[in-house]
Amino acid sequence: MPRVSEEHLERRRQQILDAAQLCFARKGFHETSMQDVFTESGLSAGAVYRYFKSKNDLIAALAAQTTVGLRANMAELIHGDPLPTPAELVAALTQLIVAQSGPEGPVRLAPQAWALALVHPEASEYVKEAVLAMRGLWHEYAELMRAAGWLPAAADTYAVATALICFMPGFILQHLIIGDPAPETLARGIKTLLPYGEPAAQTVAL
Repeated sequence: MPRVSEEHLERRRQQILDAAQLCFARKGFHETSMQDVFTESGLSAGAVYRYFKSKNDLIAALAAQTTVGLRANMAELIHGDPLPTPAELVAALTQLIVAQSGPEGPVRLAPQAWALALVHPEASEYVKEAVLAMRGLWHEYAELMRAAGWLPAAADTYAVATALICFMPGFILQHLIIGDPAPETLARGIKTLLPYGEPAAQTVAL
């Protein structure tokens, strides 16, 4: 297939996803109809269904790309010099989450995608892939922490990663539902619990 045709198809697919994201963020997944997506995208039903067979397909695809920017930002941070402390890393990530959680922000779709993944296999695969990719980054960070001497040489970095990743969903739910905490608040808590890399910090046997 000619390259220009592939690019055109990808642009059209993204046009539909952008429209669906706005609709889902405004009205929620269950209250949004496919007609809303047709209207927002400016495309016919046939054009949309060429790419996505249902709302489930749309939310699954959106779930896959919701965390792409967050993961790219985290990858850049953990490979920086110096290595960010857990508090610094969490502060940077949660600031990005807040910036993308406004009325039409993509972060608002995350809890909807998590719920959908529990009952729809196609959504589950997309969400599982995204979660595993994020956990992989936390595992990489834990390995870097161990190499920096912040964790004991015998530390189970996989276990550390599975614990660290839990901070993000908890922050997202609190921020979207309650309206707090601020990124600085979570960072202070992380600094108290995990003072690795901070002045006078000592490693703790795990």
